[in-house]
Amino acid sequence: MNIAGSIALVTGANRGIGQSFVSELLKRGAAKVYVAVRDPASLSDLLRTGGGRLVPLMLDLTDPTQMEAAAKAAPDVTLLINNAGYAAFEGAISAPDLAGARQEMEVNYFGPLALTRAFAPVLANSGGGTVLNMLSMVALVSLPMAATYSASKAAFLSLTRSVRAELGAQHTLVIGVMAVQTETELGARLPSPRLAPQEVVSDALDAVEAGTNEEVFAGGLTRGAYEAFSADPKAFQAKMSTRLPARA
Repeated sequence: MNIAGSIALVTGANRGIGQSFVSELLKRGAAKVYVAVRDPASLSDLLRTGGGRLVPLMLDLTDPTQMEAAAKAAPDVTLLINNAGYAAFEGAISAPDLAGARQEMEVNYFGPLALTRAFAPVLANSGGGTVLNMLSMVALVSLPMAATYSASKAAFLSLTRSVRAELGAQHTLVIGVMAVQTETELGARLPSPRLAPQEVVSDALDAVEAGTNEEVFAGGLTRGAYEAFSADPKAFQAKMSTRLPARA
């Protein structure tokens, strides 16, 4: 699909990769971008850059009623970008409790599932449109220092593939964007080197414009990691398994 003239919705739009998505969509000529965040007050600076093309939208991915309301408030969306995410950075066993793991699943799995369900009819009405899901290389290989985050992204990858199959009948394309650690607030907790958010976003939106309907590996670092993983998955996992959660 063409970004020029499209109408997008970006979750987690007020910082990091989400904010980069918004900026790049505007550069590529998107007609309108719904910028979805839990606190619209955090968008004041971003909205000034939009030239009237940015529409704030209050959206908490743990609140199903807000997702249904978002679909009613944005009935013209042609590109849904499920970008928002949460990481507790806890081990599966060493975490003090399951609160972080439950929040990761709510934001990284159940939230995008509910939002995509809410917007599926909207996309169908537009002729199909595209769903873009921000995944992570930890969907393929587990990182013990962020064990339950890895699990939530693995679940999101599985969901992405199932949704792609289900929405194929209405001609909706579903792209899963894999990325390694990125220079964001979340990515700063992971080892260097890190990708620039702009590199991830540029490759992701190139895939949208190319009509991709599969997983893409955004950024040179990600493609290098995927090549190493593909060459020897067990060795790659063994290397990642040395990165254990910090002891209390």
